[in-house]
Order: sequence, then structure tokens, then C-alpha cells
Amino acid sequence: MIESPQFPPLLTGEVVPRHTDPFDKAVSRAIAGVDSGTIFYAEADDSLRAALVLAPETPLEEAIQAVYVVQIGLAESLGALAPPEVPVHFQWPDRIKVNGAICGSVRFAADVSDPKANPNWLVIGIEVPFIPMTDQPGENPNETCLYEEGCVDISPMALLESWSKHTLLWLTYFMDSGFERVHNEWRPRCDTLGKMIERPRPGVFVGLDEKGRMLLRQDVMTETVSLIEFAEHV
Repeated sequence: MIESPQFPPLLTGEVVPRHTDPFDKAVSRAIAGVDSGTIFYAEADDSLRAALVLAPETPLEEAIQAVYVVQIGLAESLGALAPPEVPVHFQWPDRIKVNGAICGSVRFAADVSDPKANPNWLVIGIEVPFIPMTDQPGENPNETCLYEEGCVDISPMALLESWSKHTLLWLTYFMDSGFERVHNEWRPRCDTLGKMIERPRPGVFVGLDEKGRMLLRQDVMTETVSLIEFAEHV
């Protein structure tokens, strides 16, 4: 039997039925007016799938920076539970990497797409595989799962609990002091900074600006790419 996770104050959990996507459930409940701070999650042994509903009080271009907060929360929770030699990094805009290979992702959606508009809700979801998605080890060398990286003592519900606590802590920092502290924590964990990248489009990933937008240099031109472009349309 899977034990129910314990959530920190200000956050509440709601399990979704098997075969239901927690992210889709979170979006539908957010549209209906569910309380901010509700985490929808699936009980499973093979992966962690969860989604957090927020009710931002800022324009979307600021609210979307919470995606970085959720990534930091996930990295810190993995750091707390995984063996110390297991490195966790980010690949902009939405991938989590463990030991240099993709091991999970984030998703996000809001009820507005205009950067200057105030969203009524923002949903940010995470998905982390615990066991291989295929019976052929090594079939996708750029992808991995937690068990293949030596994290056999971690359960999805333990990671969910830890993620909720670390995410709440960083949400508090974010709301109290803005994006700078989040940026300073996120930047060293991104392993493609200063490098040539192909995704989301070719160029040199120079860094993030004060609004959390990617700075992408192509020849002599530098353009900004916002996380808003990668929000899911609902």
C-alpha cells in the first residue's frame, strides 16, 4: 500500500484516480476555482506525476518565473534524497537532468498568454520516471530514470513530499525578494549556459535576463525567448 504523503502548511494534496493525468486535473480544477496551493498527484511506483495550482498576483511575465522555483524545488529534493554523487541539472526550458541524461520534465499552463496580463491561475506540473520506460536498456542513451542512477531507496511519494517542502520554501523566497535569488540558485544548475544549443532554436545560451527570459545569441544578434512560449494551451 502506498502511504499518503504529508504536505507542509499552505499546501494541500489531492490524489487523482489511476489513468488520470494530474496536470490535466489540476488545470480543470483551477478553471473551476480550486484553492491556490493544491497539489494534484498520482499514486504510482514507476514515476512521480504531480501538478501545483497557483493564483499569482502579478502579470504573467513575472508569475511564469515560478517555473524556475519548481525546478529548484525538484533539484533540491533529489539532492536531499539521492546519493550525494548524483548530480541534478536543468536544460532550458523544461527538462530535468540526472547524471547528464534527461530524467523528467516540467509542464505549465495559465489562463492568459499576454505577458502583461494577470493570470487567475498558473499550473506547474512535474514528471520524474523511476523505472525505465522501455524494456531495452540503452535504447535512448540521453534518457535515464532514478533507479538506473542508483536512487533505488527513493519512492515517488517520498520525493513528492520533499518536493512540496522545498518548492514552498523557494516560493516564499520568490515572493519575498523577487527573481534574483531564484536566478542565482538556478543558474549554476543549468549545464548548457554559455554553450551552443539546438533547442528551442540554434544559438549560444548566454543566460537569463531579469525577467527570466532566455538570452540566445545568433551571430551578432541576441534575442530573448520567454517561457511563456512553452506554456501548454488549454
